[in-house]
Amino acid sequence: MSRSAHPAGPRHADVMTEGHYSAPAADLNVLDEKVWARTVTRDGDGALTVGGIAVARLAEEFGTPAYFLDESDFRARCRAWADAFGPDADVFYAGKAFLSRAVVRWLQEEGLNLDVCSGGELTTALDAGMPAERIAFHGNNKTVAEIERAVEAGVGRIVLDSFQEIVRVAHIARSHGVRQRVQIRVTVGVEAHTHEFIATAHEDQKFGIALADGQAAEAVRRTLALDSLELIGIHSHIGSQIFDMAGFEVSARRVVQLLAEVRDEHGVELPEIDLGGGLGIAYTSEDDPREPHDIAKALSDIVTRECESAKLRTPRISVEPGRAIVGPTAFTLYEVGTIKPLEGLRTYVSVDGGMSDNIRTALYDAEYSVALVSRTSEAEPMLVRVVGKHCESGDIVVKDAFLPADLAPGDLIAVPATGAYCRSMASNYNHALRPPVVAVRDGEARVIVRRETEEDLLRLDVG
Repeated sequence: MSRSAHPAGPRHADVMTEGHYSAPAADLNVLDEKVWARTVTRDGDGALTVGGIAVARLAEEFGTPAYFLDESDFRARCRAWADAFGPDADVFYAGKAFLSRAVVRWLQEEGLNLDVCSGGELTTALDAGMPAERIAFHGNNKTVAEIERAVEAGVGRIVLDSFQEIVRVAHIARSHGVRQRVQIRVTVGVEAHTHEFIATAHEDQKFGIALADGQAAEAVRRTLALDSLELIGIHSHIGSQIFDMAGFEVSARRVVQLLAEVRDEHGVELPEIDLGGGLGIAYTSEDDPREPHDIAKALSDIVTRECESAKLRTPRISVEPGRAIVGPTAFTLYEVGTIKPLEGLRTYVSVDGGMSDNIRTALYDAEYSVALVSRTSEAEPMLVRVVGKHCESGDIVVKDAFLPADLAPGDLIAVPATGAYCRSMASNYNHALRPPVVAVRDGEARVIVRRETEEDLLRLDVG
């Protein structure tokens, strides 16, 4: 079929999609810099390039679907966060967003610390050479084996998430003859998502120890009473994809109030406060993320103001950006397979990946952008839904977007801002092979996580 032979779907006009208005970009060939990695551009032929390499060449060498990660952008974002917070604060990259041995080495070289939340993430961090004292270990149900490994390795902090864990970590630390540095994760009753926050009744979750009813204060008492634990601070986390600082202000006020209560009861001023992560990135042109320096100043001002009000010394601040660092640095490249126009509705564009490489749309109703990247087009825009090849009606990659009406099988399209959580949450549903992660920098590309093979699938099948 030629590029213009198939029937087009609905055109740009005023399109209502599931209750909200959608409009195409003024020029579908123009890339929105907010949602793409920093070295992404179009070459003279209109094809997308990253790190100076055209996507057609990348697709030919590495196949599709594949994640392409702009290493220069990743490193630059690490430096921006480190510079923004300076030497008197700590930045812990949240490994759950995406972790590999190459990423660990980049973090170490750029001066960031690392937050892990499982034995597998800890193993990856240690194997890649991250000094244990620069690792924080999270998780709401750490196993005895995981805690043993963390204590033996000498991780810099274990974040306590329950009363049972206080005893568990203390016992293991005592058996190894060490005094383990710990923080207590508290639930502050604030849930923040994007531009709104709810400051009531959010103790109903699996993470942390609630401030309500004095539970967090009791956790502090029990921790301070155990010689094998060194309580260095309080940890909180209020949500994900946050653009507004208002939720952090409420959280910081409540955490500082707890610090004041600890001082008054125990005569101890805890030296650290961790405000977690969850800072938002741009997935679409509607998103407006803050720069690291703006975030650092806002958080520092909030904590300083609250501590001055409580007559406390300002503690050392730490933060845990994951998505905010890796999210914008990668895109997923797909090849178009089938195209199905539905008259009066939209056109379904099926690609060679789907929910196995990006579950976030199906799981969270997440919104993404998409672009034709193997060429430019002067065709009118058509409303599309980009879907995968899996046996699920909910296998949606991009729910509603505009692509040129001459889109055809074999074209390459790309979804930006897939660096965070897409590969981390990838699966083998329908026995799909998880895509590779390819780092691109200065005209060179290399695989840092290889594509799975059918032999990998069969190797685990021992029946």
